[in-house]
Amino acid sequence: MQATEQAPGLNVAALDRHLRIALPGLAGQMAAERIAGGQSNPTFFITYDNRRMVLRKQPLNVLPSAHAIDREYRVMSALRGGAVPVPDTILYCADAAVIGTPFYLMERIEGRVFADCALPGVAPAERRAMYLAMADTLAALHRVDPAAVGLADYGKRGDYFTRQLARWSRQWESAKTRDVPELARLLEWLPAHVPGSELSAISHGDFRIGNLMFHPTEPRVVGVLDWELSTLGHPLADVAYSALAWRLLPGEYMGMRGADLTALGIPAEEEYLSRYYSQAGHGERATAFHTAFALFRLAVIFEGIAARARAGLAASEDGAEVGKLGVAFARRAIEVIDNASDQDNAASSAGRNP
Repeated sequence: MQATEQAPGLNVAALDRHLRIALPGLAGQMAAERIAGGQSNPTFFITYDNRRMVLRKQPLNVLPSAHAIDREYRVMSALRGGAVPVPDTILYCADAAVIGTPFYLMERIEGRVFADCALPGVAPAERRAMYLAMADTLAALHRVDPAAVGLADYGKRGDYFTRQLARWSRQWESAKTRDVPELARLLEWLPAHVPGSELSAISHGDFRIGNLMFHPTEPRVVGVLDWELSTLGHPLADVAYSALAWRLLPGEYMGMRGADLTALGIPAEEEYLSRYYSQAGHGERATAFHTAFALFRLAVIFEGIAARARAGLAASEDGAEVGKLGVAFARRAIEVIDNASDQDNAASSAGRNP
């Protein structure tokens, strides 16, 4: 049977031939549909009469170490069946000859994904429950023992923030096409304020409301998505990043700053963080450093998008517009470090009174 193609960038005929051999019993015609959005790995719905799946592949013409979808496949396979809800993985294909790049397949799960952190169309009471479920899910991830699930070697241990600052500083230098004074100041402040903690956990790397799938009708997480940046890292990097929505404006990628959270039913940042701390069990609290680092990393990522857009290499049509946000994130980070003593005192107090 001939596959249908609604999936630009995917050789559906070659994929169909491969899957009918790799997954015996597939019935009916294959339908492929590209999922819109994102600056990263192309993603497609793959559907047969008796099977609904999702395919993630590398983009074409990337460095061998970039867009490491094998790591996505590995971490989701390791977490399968545990306390962290992930889609069931099906197969990984490293042979680029099949469809042009390596790819993997996972089961398609049903649920709701929200691009808007205000969760439109959801009742206020349900919004609060969904954000608390988000905190619980992140805490569950950080409670997983990497060695117990075969991920002891999933990343380096120790000096996480020092290594990350070196990495993202190099990334900024390689992508830099203009001077950004705010980033220059952050590159001075952050290395001088690295905390001494050596906590280590499985870190998602992009844990936010838009990368969670919620049950179709219930306020609970049924799938954590997009593990491209996952590694062994410091849990508070995930925590601070996950809370950026409270600090960014609605037009700043994933923000809700200035929104009437009480009317929306969304908990305050402090309640969200307290819920995470109560479930995580490691006893440490996010400080100004962790928030500023999360914003610095995001600024560098978006400056890279801007640079690729100017070079005509953006992965999506809105790359140039998205790239403008780099400076906005850096400015938010400066706000954080200018108020560092207040935030750190609050974190210290929370640590004494969880």
